Amino acid sequence: MRRSRALAVTLAASAVSFPVLLGPAGVPAAARARACTPGSGPDLRGEDLADADDLPRNLRCADLTGATLNGADLTHRDLTGAILRDASLQGATLSLAHADGADLRGADFTGADLGQFRAKRVKLRGALLIGVYAEQAEFPRSDFTGAILSGAVLTQADLTGSTFASADLTKATMGQVKARGADFTRATMRGTRLGQAHLERAVFTSADLNRAVLTQASLDGADLNGANVNGATFGQARDLDLTGSRGTPADVPADALSPSPTEADRTPEAAQEAAHRAIANDPVRTAAGLLLVVLSGIGLGLTLLFWGLSHRRRKRDLAAFEKERVAVMDDLTRFGDEIDTVDAEMKSGRIDGAPGEWRAALDAYEAARHVLTVARTPYELQGAASAVQHGRASLHRVRTLLSDHGGQR
Repeated sequence: MRRSRALAVTLAASAVSFPVLLGPAGVPAAARARACTPGSGPDLRGEDLADADDLPRNLRCADLTGATLNGADLTHRDLTGAILRDASLQGATLSLAHADGADLRGADFTGADLGQFRAKRVKLRGALLIGVYAEQAEFPRSDFTGAILSGAVLTQADLTGSTFASADLTKATMGQVKARGADFTRATMRGTRLGQAHLERAVFTSADLNRAVLTQASLDGADLNGANVNGATFGQARDLDLTGSRGTPADVPADALSPSPTEADRTPEAAQEAAHRAIANDPVRTAAGLLLVVLSGIGLGLTLLFWGLSHRRRKRDLAAFEKERVAVMDDLTRFGDEIDTVDAEMKSGRIDGAPGEWRAALDAYEAARHVLTVARTPYELQGAASAVQHGRASLHRVRTLLSDHGGQR
């Protein structure tokens, strides 16, 4: 008994003498290292926790679905694996907090402080991040699909490999962000400031970059096909390729690859106007001149007919490709969710079995995501779908081993 008491005193003294062993909110490092299943922590669904006195210290894997945390101080808090779907965190402070793998879909972070917030692979689909301060925040491989980040400050944030499809980033400040391989397909980025941003291999397909500022941005391999770059500033941008973009930029480096003639330059109206100008300026009034005009009109008509057919075919092909791309993207997102679920099961059961199959599943996810980012044809999209199929097969074998292990216990 004396020996036990002495040991307890010694451990208590060690905790005071070595605070480095304590993590956010005083959570021991050993406790933080243990994985937990999302939602297995404190059940706080729908609770009003704006008052700090009512807020538990331990929020790991807590279920805070629909909870109200407006103005709450969550500095340094550990929200790893927490569920905050449709929660309200307006004006809350989450600086230096951790939330890897958290489910934040539909959450309202309007005006919140997310400075140096660490959140890898979080789900932020449809979330409201209007006017948030998130300087030096970390959101690698996160899903911002359909999120609203207008006026957000994301200076020096890590957005590597994240998805912002159809997100609203109007007038957001994103200087010096790390967004290599990020997907901004159909995103609204009017007036967004991306100076000195790392945007290598980023996808801006059909994005609205009207009057956006990308001064000194790194754009090696970035895809601006179909993007509206009217009035955008690309001064001193590196490796800029405007092929397939729309509109007229305000400032373009001399070594940039210029776009092909725009669709507006190839429209039937533009062709007719050019023909009328040619006729008006033609001094020939002879019968031969009139015959030439008639023949030119017939040729123009045939040209416009073939142009119209080709244009409609291109539009149909593009629509079909985009539909298939969205389907593959959604399937890849579901596959990522399946990986997260199995990962949580393995950690909660402390099982390290099937490392080869597990690695194969993760590699398949990364391969599919890369292929989806660079795909330009239906055939290439099939490569991404095939990678997901092989990854699911490996994940199924991991699940089988987990089930066998659970049965043996």
